[in-house]
Amino acid sequence: MSHDHDHDNELDPFAARVRALETILTRKGLIDPAAIDVIVDTYETKIGPRNGARVVAKAWSDPAYADWLKRDATSAIESLSYTGRQGEHMQAVFNTEDTHNLVVCTLCSCYPWSVLGLPPVWYKAPPYRSRAVIDPRGVLEEFGLTLPAEKKIRVWDSTAELRYLVVPMRPSGTDGWSEERLAELVSRDAMIGTALARQPQQAGEPA
Repeated sequence: MSHDHDHDNELDPFAARVRALETILTRKGLIDPAAIDVIVDTYETKIGPRNGARVVAKAWSDPAYADWLKRDATSAIESLSYTGRQGEHMQAVFNTEDTHNLVVCTLCSCYPWSVLGLPPVWYKAPPYRSRAVIDPRGVLEEFGLTLPAEKKIRVWDSTAELRYLVVPMRPSGTDGWSEERLAELVSRDAMIGTALARQPQQAGEPA
């Protein structure tokens, strides 16, 4: 299951109305589609995920904060001023040597915008929402993530009341790194669970 294209061509009623409104405004010359694309990309890949990456980096660097994040993720995240749409009730789940966590929303597409930005198209697609629960190992392999057979995969189903943030394992070779450097190793997909944190070499850091 590649995540660089839409899995279906159906829009829910709200999305269809938004698409129709955008088309009308574009035809009237009131908006620039390119500018909208830039704004969406900013929220999808920059602002939101960077917030979550800072949360993860702080948990990696500060054991007391990591413990707080495990006990009360909502408050711990709020302490960094990351609050807002669909991020009111959070739970952090930590990857370990024995367990890998994966987040899905089987009923719709509940997603913590305040820490991850806009949800990717594949997260909202029916194939991901159904298969992530039935065959999580197979889904991860399609994302390019093959885990050891003995590693347990735990799937967390987000709801309107509770959303999840995966804290990936800290890569080796990062002792003494600042939170800013560590945050560069954390991607949006790693915080959903469809990827691991980047290795220092992948972030352009010396091995």
